[in-house]
Amino acid sequence: MAKVFIDGSAGTTGLRIRERLAEREDVELIRLPEELRKDTAARREALNSADVAFLCLPDAAALEAVSLVENDRTVVIDTSTAHRTDPAWTYGFPEIGGLREKIRSSKRIANPGCHASGFIALVAPLVEKGLLARDDRLTAFSLTGYSGGGKKMIADYESEQFAPSLAAPRMYGLSQMHKHLPEMAAVCGLGEAPVFSPVVSSYYAGMEVVVPLFREQVKGGIEAVRETYRTYYTQGLVRYAEADDENGFLSAGAMAGADDMHVGVWGSGERLTLVSRFDNLGKGASGAAIQNMNIILGVEETTGLITGGQSK
Repeated sequence: MAKVFIDGSAGTTGLRIRERLAEREDVELIRLPEELRKDTAARREALNSADVAFLCLPDAAALEAVSLVENDRTVVIDTSTAHRTDPAWTYGFPEIGGLREKIRSSKRIANPGCHASGFIALVAPLVEKGLLARDDRLTAFSLTGYSGGGKKMIADYESEQFAPSLAAPRMYGLSQMHKHLPEMAAVCGLGEAPVFSPVVSSYYAGMEVVVPLFREQVKGGIEAVRETYRTYYTQGLVRYAEADDENGFLSAGAMAGADDMHVGVWGSGERLTLVSRFDNLGKGASGAAIQNMNIILGVEETTGLITGGQSK
């Protein structure tokens, strides 16, 4: 039985991981008493006792946690931004390229960012197969539920003194320096990061990432994109699924509560929109982290996860 420690189990990502693992009989959770949750000595002991350690911490705290691991046995899965473009770490998106085999043999795995996951799932296969040029300049926008913003944002949206400004969608990342941009460019093999506009709205969970394209940007057009997604995503948590919800609408909350992701392409002969839909806490965070753990443990990737959201 694998011993698992979640460092930062009080945050939204850590809580979801703990929920998913609670009923599993093949893992044993190492738990610290509340008064020792931030105690360095207790965390050091727990980290070094674990077969797999999830870091659900801010970047600086994640870097500190890694420094506390003193053995060459513990597998660390870091959900922070700290190691996502570090060449010494394996990027934890098994559906892309040859990453599944790298994850299987890695001791240091950087879990992808939520917005980045949706963008990479759409763009990386098209760049890899030559449908998009590596030097192409792309744009993207992303709609997300407020749970992705952590405890403070959740409290703001769920407060009885709900601010009127929260009732409408809010764009952020206005400086075009969003923390997911480096991994979006690096993992897709792009020469430049996209112009990226994330938008948070007043629903709890669910994400929809959109990459608009003109026909001349895509070798082979919309049918080539469809065929690439169909044949590329045959294992793991990402699959091609192209149907709207009702009367031409695509809900950003359609995959809320699920751990998988659906990708598709819509449009005409002249203009295309690539769309990925998933739960920002599922394939965008906790679900992806557990999928990576499952690969390390040699069990079916979807073990303990919820698949098959509302999207058809």
